[in-house]
Amino acid sequence: MTHTTSDLAMFCKKKGFIYPSSEIYGGIAGLYDYGHLGTKLKHNFENLWRSYFLGLNDNFFEIEAANIMPENVFRASGHLENFIDPVIKCSKCQFQDRADHFLEKALQKRMEGHTPEELTKLVQSHHLQCPKCKSNFLPVTIMNMMFPLNLGVGSSQKAYLRPETAQSPYVNFKLQHELLRKKLPLGLAIIGRAYRNEISPRNLTLRQREFTQAELQIFFNPSRINEHRSFPLIKDYPLRTLLVADRSPGKVVERTAAELVQQGLPAFYVYHLVKIQQFYLERLHIPTEKFRLYQLNDTEKAFYNKYHFDLEVDLQEYGFTEVGGLHYRTDHDLQGHGKISKQSLEVLEEESGQKFIPHVLELSFGVDRNVYALLDLAYEDNQQRGNIVLHLPNQLTPFYCAVFPLVKNKPEITAKAEQVYEQLRKTFSCFYDESGSVGRRYARADEIGTRYCLTIDFESLDDNAVTVRDRENTFQERVNIARLIEKLSSLQHQ
Repeated sequence: MTHTTSDLAMFCKKKGFIYPSSEIYGGIAGLYDYGHLGTKLKHNFENLWRSYFLGLNDNFFEIEAANIMPENVFRASGHLENFIDPVIKCSKCQFQDRADHFLEKALQKRMEGHTPEELTKLVQSHHLQCPKCKSNFLPVTIMNMMFPLNLGVGSSQKAYLRPETAQSPYVNFKLQHELLRKKLPLGLAIIGRAYRNEISPRNLTLRQREFTQAELQIFFNPSRINEHRSFPLIKDYPLRTLLVADRSPGKVVERTAAELVQQGLPAFYVYHLVKIQQFYLERLHIPTEKFRLYQLNDTEKAFYNKYHFDLEVDLQEYGFTEVGGLHYRTDHDLQGHGKISKQSLEVLEEESGQKFIPHVLELSFGVDRNVYALLDLAYEDNQQRGNIVLHLPNQLTPFYCAVFPLVKNKPEITAKAEQVYEQLRKTFSCFYDESGSVGRRYARADEIGTRYCLTIDFESLDDNAVTVRDRENTFQERVNIARLIEKLSSLQHQ
């Protein structure tokens, strides 16, 4: 059965995944808290992302940086001038929305890259009116989405909450490059908070005012953009692409990495497209047909991005939705920071003897959007079982296994179950539950994504074995306690 965002939101709150922040005060749009299960799921995603992408190169490292940055950072990056969104407002009531998103919903087509004047003309030519009071709209205006701050007392210093994590690695590059023996490519990753004053936050955690990003900024010699030492290993790998030329039929076309290079994309860029798709299909276990790489055209992408693909996942209510992107930002960022800071960000590459400002390849992921996607794809209202089943991957689910004594009023059974639990909790994310019938405990475990439930019964006292039940098919298998860790470890990576 299908479900809506409202269904998912109610479920997430009921189980302790995600719910509105400061809810006892009525909450505030665009701000959400993660409960005990949501935090475990989010951290599992972050840790999987961290181990996978930092493992692509020995010279990739994670850093942590301040969320508040001085005004000049955003003067250099262009955010003061360009970090704007179009706003559409009703001429009579208080209704307002982000203009391009309002038009996308009304006209069922993408609206990225249009000017306020063009958006106003589209509103007028399609005779669109306020959905609340049916009045006409005012002309589309723009709004800067950054949150300004005044630091200190009196003649305070102007600063901003960072609207993206990307600027932190850029301002750290000079020092980190020196500390890491001036080797390129150099990867600086951040998993951290960013803040945007969204006009109309909506759809649970898909569009928030405070959110988490996981980004890897790769600084490299631009003369090497057409090469990657591991490209021969992935040249025949098929990528699920929807290029600009594919939009008319609107169908994903599988192209090998080598074919994309033949069509003009650089090998260094395509190599990372492959690694991103492999992360989604092989690590997150997103169904193949639910994932695609969507190429943006020149009017849609940021002016500083020479190449730009969105990473999209097909969600229940919204169709293919952006959850990340791969952006070739050239030297735009380091050029800007060098100019405003008056610090030279030029490097001398000893190997080639070349002097240049490094270019940047950005791998950007919205953590909250990816967590939403995982929950959305995993959610099943199973009519046969009579409960929700959350089909989360083994590496991501909050609890991989659970231990149940068949009954709680038999000390010999509970003692055996507690012994098994203590044995497993040192190796796996595991919980113990003795409340209610075993059937009800199975249902509760299904609802939070627990993959395996281990039941200790009267037979366990004689054969020293437990019943292992699989969430996916409810299949039950008898396993000796001495082999449990070995058995569960082998199943975990399947």
